[in-house]
Amino acid sequence: MNEYMVTITFPSDIDDEFIALVPRQRAMVNELMGKGIITSYCLSTDRQTLWVTMLGGSEGNILETLRQMPLFRFMNFEMRELMFHNAPAFARQTFSLN
Repeated sequence: MNEYMVTITFPSDIDDEFIALVPRQRAMVNELMGKGIITSYCLSTDRQTLWVTMLGGSEGNILETLRQMPLFRFMNFEMRELMFHNAPAFARQTFSLN
């Protein structure tokens, strides 16, 4: 698997249709994160730029995943394959019953 950084920009003038699709977008992102396909998902405070790291066999695989996203038609994006992506591993806390 290769990892890709996808930089997505959205139009500054979002409409009601865009806003209505956001819950479906978030649900799909959560599903893809659960499957390990999306490894990070970050949105700028102005809500116009999104940075997504994704795992896939090729750029074509990533593009196909992006095409399935509800907000795809609003996206302008650039995709780059990453040499590496370091991030801290978040371990679940375990509780001792002692």
